Amino acid sequence: MTKSSTIRSDHAARERTGPLGAVKEQKREVVSPDLDRLIHERIRLGIVSALAVNRSLTFNELKALLKTTDGNLSVHARRLEEADYILCTKSFDGRLPKTEYRLTPAGRKALERYLNHMEALIRATREG
Repeated sequence: MTKSSTIRSDHAARERTGPLGAVKEQKREVVSPDLDRLIHERIRLGIVSALAVNRSLTFNELKALLKTTDGNLSVHARRLEEADYILCTKSFDGRLPKTEYRLTPAGRKALERYLNHMEALIRATREG
């Protein structure tokens, strides 16, 4: 047996058994490998989560809530807007510019998929 086939054989054996050689249960929940990387980033997850529980939030409200800078929030919000996860509305309140964000139906579905995925990972980790 060659060295590479021995390594593959050892790896396959480890997958069938636990860390101390105990046989793993075959009833494992399958977790999808495609985690939504767009939402997974901390600031973007914060934006989407905050908008999921609020009808809308202004730029300054999100900035204060997430404790981030103007530039950082602007870049992350733009990425979510490009993905059609959030809607950005710009207006004026008197002479002051006002930027307001809302979660779109696509954004709500993406957050729901992401949360389901994370819950499945947590369950698999606790059961494993």
